[in-house]
Amino acid sequence: MSAVLVVHGGAWAIPDELAPVSVQGVKAAARHGSSVLRSGGSLVDAVEAAVRALEDNTVFNAGHGATLKIDGEVQLDAIIVDGKTLAFGSVSCVKNIANPVSLARAVMEKTSHVMLTGRGADKFAESIGIAMVPTDKLVTECERKEWEKHKKYIAAVNEEFNTQWAHDTVGAVALDSAGNVACATSTGGTRHKMVGRVGDSPVIGCGAYADNISGAVSCTGHGESILKVTLARLILSHVEQGKSVEDASQLSLQHMGDRVQGAGGAIVVSPSGQWAATFTTKRMAWAAAEDDVLWFGIDPKEKLKEKLSL
Repeated sequence: MSAVLVVHGGAWAIPDELAPVSVQGVKAAARHGSSVLRSGGSLVDAVEAAVRALEDNTVFNAGHGATLKIDGEVQLDAIIVDGKTLAFGSVSCVKNIANPVSLARAVMEKTSHVMLTGRGADKFAESIGIAMVPTDKLVTECERKEWEKHKKYIAAVNEEFNTQWAHDTVGAVALDSAGNVACATSTGGTRHKMVGRVGDSPVIGCGAYADNISGAVSCTGHGESILKVTLARLILSHVEQGKSVEDASQLSLQHMGDRVQGAGGAIVVSPSGQWAATFTTKRMAWAAAEDDVLWFGIDPKEKLKEKLSL
């Protein structure tokens, strides 16, 4: 069985002018994560590296590309999961951390807890030497302008989600040749969100889940909707019932749309090597490294490939 690594850059109405750089970004992240696996790194190393690459790319809403909450500051969430041991690390409402996925991993490996939030998570970051980054280093000028432009729409979070100026999450899932899985998800949240708002990304079974028994998932989309249906765990429950990862993703996203009128996407990999990148939004940038092939796409039904060069 081949190792597989899949990444996404968020499911939303990606405008034409951002489509090429979004695809380039996910392809680079998939290559980076795959190179970690090929050089002997662990699955957790690989998904962390892939998500860090996305956090460092200002095209995406995580780390350096984060959106601004209602008070004009940055608030970040992330999670990382080892499907072999069910080790979880999660952080929510952290301030000005360039790579929150690495802080989540530190929670998993350096504490006896699963999730740290807010001031406590920030103090933990400081205690292990993770420096805070000034807001103007994480937020692009474009985001600052969009935040100012759309202040008047802050009462219409659900209605705004699929507009051209919505912005979303990043994530990665991976499988090794032994059938082990892992995943990670990171986000800068929703523009103009309330102070203290936590979306799906850092919540176990919602924004991410991984278990060697069934597979690994990273979700993206309207956070409140994903939380209501526990999307990541819902997808894997369908896999456990014998559905393919593609069908499991489509059924779960359709259920979310029917039940709570939410749109989103997911990347999934199973212990048998199946993988899928599925979404109900206008677009989702994704890429998958498998054997010597790099698969990628951004539009519905699109599945392009090129030789995987590392």
